[in-house]
Amino acid sequence: MRPQPTRRTALNSLAGLAGVAGAAGAVVTGFHPSARAWATDRDSGGASHGGSPPWEAVPPLDGTLHTDDAARAAAADDFGHIVHRTPAAVLRPGSVDDIVTMVRYCGRHRIPVAPRGQAHATHGQAQTEAGLVIKTSPLADIGPVRHGSAGHGSAGHGTVTVGAGAKWSDVTKATLASGLTPPVFTDYLELSVGGTLSVGGLGGQTHQHGAQTDTVTELQVVTGAGELVRCSPTRHRDLFDAVRAGLGQCAIIVSATLRLVRAPRTVRHYLLPYTDLGTFLADQRLLVEQRRFSYVEGQIAADDTGAYRTYLLEAVAYGPPAGPEPDDELLLHGLRFDPAGKETEDLDYYSFLDRLGPVFTEQKESGLWDYAHPWLNLLLPGDATESLAGDILRDLTPDDVGPGGVVLLYPLQRKRLHTELLRMPPHDPTPYLLAVLRACPPDDHATVRRLLAANRTAYEAVRDHCGKRYPVGSIPTHPHDWPTHFGPTWPAFRAAKHRYDPHGVLTPGQRIFSDAGRRHRPDQST
Repeated sequence: MRPQPTRRTALNSLAGLAGVAGAAGAVVTGFHPSARAWATDRDSGGASHGGSPPWEAVPPLDGTLHTDDAARAAAADDFGHIVHRTPAAVLRPGSVDDIVTMVRYCGRHRIPVAPRGQAHATHGQAQTEAGLVIKTSPLADIGPVRHGSAGHGSAGHGTVTVGAGAKWSDVTKATLASGLTPPVFTDYLELSVGGTLSVGGLGGQTHQHGAQTDTVTELQVVTGAGELVRCSPTRHRDLFDAVRAGLGQCAIIVSATLRLVRAPRTVRHYLLPYTDLGTFLADQRLLVEQRRFSYVEGQIAADDTGAYRTYLLEAVAYGPPAGPEPDDELLLHGLRFDPAGKETEDLDYYSFLDRLGPVFTEQKESGLWDYAHPWLNLLLPGDATESLAGDILRDLTPDDVGPGGVVLLYPLQRKRLHTELLRMPPHDPTPYLLAVLRACPPDDHATVRRLLAANRTAYEAVRDHCGKRYPVGSIPTHPHDWPTHFGPTWPAFRAAKHRYDPHGVLTPGQRIFSDAGRRHRPDQST
């Protein structure tokens, strides 16, 4: 159910913000605690009453703070359209200094802070009730491509430093002008760099290059203490490890230096149909172990009876100069797909990366983008994937997936994954990502609750087999889930939280550190 904080509650939480853009165009110059109201430049006398100042002003900002209903309502929603937490204000920073200023201010007053990129979270992860939301989208600069080794022992052909709010689509267009590309992409390019680096960033190239967080050579961050810090594998390594896939708990990413590799001009895209889950999984595993393809994913669709047992292996071979001309016979040798249903297409590289762009545009135009998205994202141990995925798929119906929804299942390679907080099933060389990307009308609260409960049940079954969640989905959580999830990395993560966010103000929507300077509240869902 949508919480309804009062105006008094919201204003109390950010008492003292100066220079705030208000609903009627007035500029807020202070806050009167006794009146529980803002003082604006339109008030007689403003905030300059005699005696001691009744407010604490913030230093001047390069950007703007917004308290109007529209800005706060937008920040109280996300792509999931399930959880709603209304902030007291929204910061559109004009500079990184604005973020430093406001994080320090909020820390002093124990005001929660949530960074927000493209708002593609599905369960309130980037929301904060009666706190401050910081939009990172203005931090969208893309620096020049630097050619040469990416350093740190990783094969590469260059680097680029970009703002956390830059979208992967824009970064890729900029680097392709130099013949280079980031190595790993999620399937949707209109996400922010800071957003995906905060969760890990998995895609069809992960079996070759690791997660997007494994392709970062340096980060610039603002810690929860309001310190601007550069960190890397050789500089403040503990902070570097706590921020990559750290779910925004220790610092806000403001820029990232990304490793680049040589880009192909064209690719060959294969869709290979299967009718048996075990065969489908075995061929996927073979392909990633042999590294035949640059990209390997897989989809599962409902058959004519509504059962999810139509399997489609998606594989892509990069052409010159990133690889040789694709050879169908060599690439497909030994695979056990149904040859009658095979599809092959040659595409230019960016068209392949953005192949889902038109689909998402259509969803936005049709209204499907505004549906609730109670997504399920799980990481399965490879040796149990057939049984675990089979159990989940057996109970799945088209109504559970919904219009425009999709089911993904594809393998990763553990030896390519080096981000400590991106947790994988232990000791398994080939874990699988299972994603049930559901959609349903946002006002169908009963269905949303049912699907959230189903997500929790599936998560517990996978957890009991040492599987993990990929924390971008909508799984109701309890405080004890997180130590189990992070396992042996939990003590270091907890220590980094207390060191770098001593007031416990950062990203409370993740519901991870219930004792880090604030009281834990249970998930608020529709």
